[in-house]
Amino acid sequence: MYFQTDGACLELAGKFPAEGSRLGEADERELIRRAQRGDRAAFDSLVRLYDHEVLRLALKVVGSPEEAQDLYQEAFLKVYRSLERFRFDSRFSTWLYRVVMNVCLDHLRRQKGRSEVQAPASEEGETEYFQTVADERPELDPERALKGREIRRRIASALERLNPRERMVFELKHYQGLKLRAIGELCGTTEETAKNCLFRATHKLRVALADLI
Repeated sequence: MYFQTDGACLELAGKFPAEGSRLGEADERELIRRAQRGDRAAFDSLVRLYDHEVLRLALKVVGSPEEAQDLYQEAFLKVYRSLERFRFDSRFSTWLYRVVMNVCLDHLRRQKGRSEVQAPASEEGETEYFQTVADERPELDPERALKGREIRRRIASALERLNPRERMVFELKHYQGLKLRAIGELCGTTEETAKNCLFRATHKLRVALADLI
């Protein structure tokens, strides 16, 4: 099964997935029930309601449009196969985004050697220890540029030693700028659990990079 994306759908990185859909709640529930009974047209309509949000979310995690499209396909395939188990205990969007996050988490577990360090956005004026990475522009200072590349390599290596959930929470917080409450919702857990996971990840990175701080 293939779920098509278009060029416009790839102009997507800036927004957090929207809450809910363009349908009223009753209409969406009816669409879901029809899809659960095997109505392919109803399922296609659900895909169209959430395709941009799912693709945005995948791109927030992996940063690559090509990888995001693959994860988009995999996520909707899993939704198609497991939709009959959705029992309306939560919003459909919440259930869907959790499926997407699990697909992304599995992807991070499989992934090897991905380059992932970029300048993180600070939240609420907070200064992160890796925000002091040297400017790589060689015309300014070649020695500083060399040091900056080494620091980035060390950070990337340290990130790979985190477990997949710690790594995902850390990346969503510091590289994608999501709030802990949103991260908790996307990971199917609480804000406090996400906060504790982030604390563990940050502590491990500080230990691994102690000589650089």
